Amino acid sequence: MVVRLSEQWPEVSPDRLLSECVPPPRFTDARFTTYRPNPDEPTQSEALAALTTRAAHLAAPRRAPTFWSRLRPSTTVPGKPGIYLDGGFGVGKTHLLASLWHESAAPKMYCTFVELTNLVGALGLRAAVDKLSSYRLICIDEFELDDPGDTMLLSRLIGQLVDAGVEFAATSNTLPDKLGEGRFQAVDFLREIQGLAARFDVRRVDGPDYRHRGLPVAPDPWPDEKVAHEAAVRRNASCDHFVDLHRHLAELHPNKYGALLDGIETVAITDLRPLTDENVALRMVVLADRMYDRNLPLLAGGVPLDELFSKDMLKGGYRKKYLRALSRLIALARAA
Repeated sequence: MVVRLSEQWPEVSPDRLLSECVPPPRFTDARFTTYRPNPDEPTQSEALAALTTRAAHLAAPRRAPTFWSRLRPSTTVPGKPGIYLDGGFGVGKTHLLASLWHESAAPKMYCTFVELTNLVGALGLRAAVDKLSSYRLICIDEFELDDPGDTMLLSRLIGQLVDAGVEFAATSNTLPDKLGEGRFQAVDFLREIQGLAARFDVRRVDGPDYRHRGLPVAPDPWPDEKVAHEAAVRRNASCDHFVDLHRHLAELHPNKYGALLDGIETVAITDLRPLTDENVALRMVVLADRMYDRNLPLLAGGVPLDELFSKDMLKGGYRKKYLRALSRLIALARAA
């Protein structure tokens, strides 16, 4: 029986949000030994070496703070309390981040930036600090600042957790001192942005997107009838009209998009249309991330995937979000 995502109303507790803060299934087996640096891109080998060194430090459990350790910085921390991998799409940043998480001592946490902000929103800042202050490491994939509220929230959260002895690792497509540019008046929040940036050792990771090496931009879409038929014969497949789906997403908090995909093994969407509304587009980005986390093949009809976001969107402040989503959606469509 085909599932309609647009008819599902999942409920997600804060405890579930916290328990799901682990690397996505496609990175369950990611390790430093399975990362293959491109010999033509020396920054990849340099990032691997830096993270391997940090992992050796993080493999040991956190020591209980003492009176004297609160008065002076630790000499065992390798540089700053956080490391930040900046680079384009598909260069292996997430593989490296997941490898660091696997090598580190518990308690530890792995999440996307969106998942972290959703978690803090569900728990409240004070409760989030209380729950996370004992953690050895918090890994944040796809770090990005979309609005002033996120900037203030994450500045306070990370500051308080670093003071408590928590260490951080993050990936992004934007240098930390450039976060928020083109999205809101970042200059008005420059102190908070610079405060966040100062806590990270920034490492650039260059290289072409491995998902598209030698591949066309996007596969041809299927006729809607074929999409619906294929979904009907596949096990645990969903099938939704694009308009029904994006309207339903508007009714759900983004922290429920992962639960929306519970039990789904293939996602089918008919009548994909070009997007012109930024809010609809950003919701589709979050859904694409959750699909990619779960490695769910995508059956798509309508316009080609590379026409999903308008040209203006691909030039605007959220262009890196949209380009990442396209990269992932195209990979999932090829998997189908």
